Amino acid sequence: MTLQTLRLSLVLLVFASNLWSQEPKKFKIHTLAFYNLENFFDTINDPSKFDESSPMMELRTGRSAIYHKKVRNMARVISDIGADDAHNAPAILGVSEIENRNVLVDLVNDPLLLAKDYGIIHYESPDIRGIDVALIYQKALFQPISTSSHVVKIYDETTRNRVHTRDQLLVSGKLDGDLIHVIVNHWPSRSGGEERSRSKRIAAAKLNKRLIDSLQVIDPYAKIFTMGDLNDDPINASLKEVLNAKADKDKLELKDIYNPYENFHKNGLGTTAYRDAWSLFDQILMTQPLLEKDYSSFRFYKAFIYNKNYLTTKRGRWKGYPFRSFSDGGFTDGFSDHFPVYVYVIKEVP
Repeated sequence: MTLQTLRLSLVLLVFASNLWSQEPKKFKIHTLAFYNLENFFDTINDPSKFDESSPMMELRTGRSAIYHKKVRNMARVISDIGADDAHNAPAILGVSEIENRNVLVDLVNDPLLLAKDYGIIHYESPDIRGIDVALIYQKALFQPISTSSHVVKIYDETTRNRVHTRDQLLVSGKLDGDLIHVIVNHWPSRSGGEERSRSKRIAAAKLNKRLIDSLQVIDPYAKIFTMGDLNDDPINASLKEVLNAKADKDKLELKDIYNPYENFHKNGLGTTAYRDAWSLFDQILMTQPLLEKDYSSFRFYKAFIYNKNYLTTKRGRWKGYPFRSFSDGGFTDGFSDHFPVYVYVIKEVP
């Protein structure tokens, strides 16, 4: 458990402390993050999945050594997220593009993460690529109360055949004593073009909104995070019209959803790049109670994109892009084609 002492000037500016106070306030700080792990497959052929087409299975030699490098590279990034300020790896991390529970078992048992004692929450999804979402959490900091997986029902607009995609994972539990809810997403891709595939992400957003609404019916003050690779930018219809996400945290009403990444997008920042254009598909949104100024329980403090220099391609035609793991049929010894995103939550220590 980490205690952060904020300077008095910052406390006065951000937290509206008593102007006559001479003592700096102390806060606990925890990190919640999301990371698309880019084709995190093991080396074992699963007859129930189309994993033969995964970059790992397409490798002709050295699969085992490459797999262990992939595990280590993912563990390195995760161990670094939030370490600058929280001095700890994420208390909670949502992930996508994982093949199964086994790859997460290997990940959390890597020497870089082993001491964090991460638990795993994972359900198999019907996705045609054989990839799932999941959540890992430090057992000392987060205690799950309930978990559930929710199917996104979408159909091909031409054939009307069912299109199988990733389920949405809902986890409720106590973060250092405070009840929170986390939804982990990986919405349908833009395959075929943004416009042609838009309805699929609209459907995913509608399911997400129903999950949030169902929690708010029980408790209008529920602290809810929804995170993931949404395959849409903060300004697209799935977020602005379906979720009605807002960028101004000072104009939120109860049950509203705040998206700190809309302002990142307005400033030209992104988490993944394609054809020399950046997209900010990876986001963490939250409900209004996390923006209250009463720090007797955990509240949102700040959002980030984790885009350290070592995660960026240094040369070649993809210079400046996220340093992905697989390219041109081989392993690059990179990380992912997405940057992680993360937020800090803080609570005052009496």
